[in-house]
Amino acid sequence: MKHSPNRWVKSVALLAAVSILASCGLPRVGPNKREIYAGSVMREGDAFIVAVNDRVTRATAVVPALGFSDSFVNAGQVGSDTINPGDTLGLTVWENVDDGLLAGSTSNATTLEEVQVDGSGYIFVPYAGRIKAAGNSPEAIRRIITTKLQDQTPDPQVQVRRVAGDGSTVSLVGAVGGQGVYAIERPTRTLSAMLARAGGVTIEPEIAQVTVLRGGQQGKIWFQDLYKNPRFDIALRGGDRILVEQDTRAFTALGATGTQARVPFESQSLSAVEAIAQVGGLVASAADPTGVFVFRNEPAEIANQVLGRSDLVGAQRLVYVLDLTQPNGMFMARDFVVRDQDTLYVTEAPYAQWSKTISALTGSLGAVSTVATVADAVRPSGSGG
Repeated sequence: MKHSPNRWVKSVALLAAVSILASCGLPRVGPNKREIYAGSVMREGDAFIVAVNDRVTRATAVVPALGFSDSFVNAGQVGSDTINPGDTLGLTVWENVDDGLLAGSTSNATTLEEVQVDGSGYIFVPYAGRIKAAGNSPEAIRRIITTKLQDQTPDPQVQVRRVAGDGSTVSLVGAVGGQGVYAIERPTRTLSAMLARAGGVTIEPEIAQVTVLRGGQQGKIWFQDLYKNPRFDIALRGGDRILVEQDTRAFTALGATGTQARVPFESQSLSAVEAIAQVGGLVASAADPTGVFVFRNEPAEIANQVLGRSDLVGAQRLVYVLDLTQPNGMFMARDFVVRDQDTLYVTEAPYAQWSKTISALTGSLGAVSTVATVADAVRPSGSGG
């Protein structure tokens, strides 16, 4: 009995297609649940696989603790009327004569726009001489200058005002309306007032962080906490450096999610449900809601608490499992806190792989048909069927 060449070609092609599919060569987004569980410590892997429950959510609900130390919080307000070395003063002197000591013939007022207090705390005023300014208020300096000038010009009127200098000033940089150096004045002696003076923050308040550098110390708070907790509205000191920047925390989303990318946090705390929503949710045609995993390197103290142990030392690899199909699955995902550098991975549903198999097999059979057609076309005429 003879077999036609096209039947032989079909058989070979079909066997090849089945062989390829059997070798698991189909494309996919990553490991399936079985492969992830194979990496468990219980199966000679190096990661602890943990199903999320109420106890786990409480143990892992760690949000970065930001705040100021007692040295920041307990510092008293700077007296905005006290002059310091490096401050700059503005002076105006009115004389009650047409041709005074300081004023010209066409004016009875003299203005000295910038008189800087030297390192020793003194300023120089013509005809009044060298005057001690540091430690005094503008009003005290006014009286001293008036006293020294009144013996030389009748009834002098003196105005002393404090302007920006390198004494009691702070610098603001980052995401503020106006970066620059600002004097600590009566309305701007606290952190919130100074930020307002600089035009406020220019990023979303939910992710804004404020850092204050003072000498060798540093403190950082959430911008929103500045208004929620009055203790954080600290008194400023000359030389303070204030930085406003966006939260740099992020997680990575992979697998059957709407977006596969490194995703920045959009709030101070982020739950698994919010993280999933932030990347466009689960892909309806591919995702397995029973296979939502969070990969994390967990500190030993938290890992021991999660696992009910006390012998673990150093960071541990933990894989947290969320099953959204459970009666309380959505609540668990809502309560589970995603942290910085976490990897959120959603596995594909078995149906998705089966669909790929069918599609690949259908494509393979189509290719078999094409090969058979070509074989028929090139077969010599008169050959046996």
